[in-house]
Amino acid sequence: MDKDPSLNVLGDPLAPCSMDPLTGFFRDGACDTCAEDRGSHTVCAVMTAEFLAFSKYVGNDLSTARPEFRFPGLKPGDHWCLCAARFLQAHEEGCAPLVNLVATHARALEIVPLDVLRAYADPRD
Repeated sequence: MDKDPSLNVLGDPLAPCSMDPLTGFFRDGACDTCAEDRGSHTVCAVMTAEFLAFSKYVGNDLSTARPEFRFPGLKPGDHWCLCAARFLQAHEEGCAPLVNLVATHARALEIVPLDVLRAYADPRD
């Protein structure tokens, strides 16, 4: 699998999203992507209790550990490479998490407009 160029939504080099928990389509800590990443795991999101409950409600339980997949389960405050479409859905439902723009891959812009991502920019990043 060939990675797409590692650029963020601002046009700069992509920053890491999270090493603990280890995230990303490639499980290397970054929201890099490639043609095989059908879910576009490109938005570096900061988990909230509200978003985790929403995600579970719509069928993607991110808070329960799944050791068989080396998935620790997420908690509020964790950073995670989220599918761009799920982020957009959460935005439309009023429960989108904050976003680390420098760690969000440019390919997210194919699904989520930059002004929407900017509206959720984490002020700590």
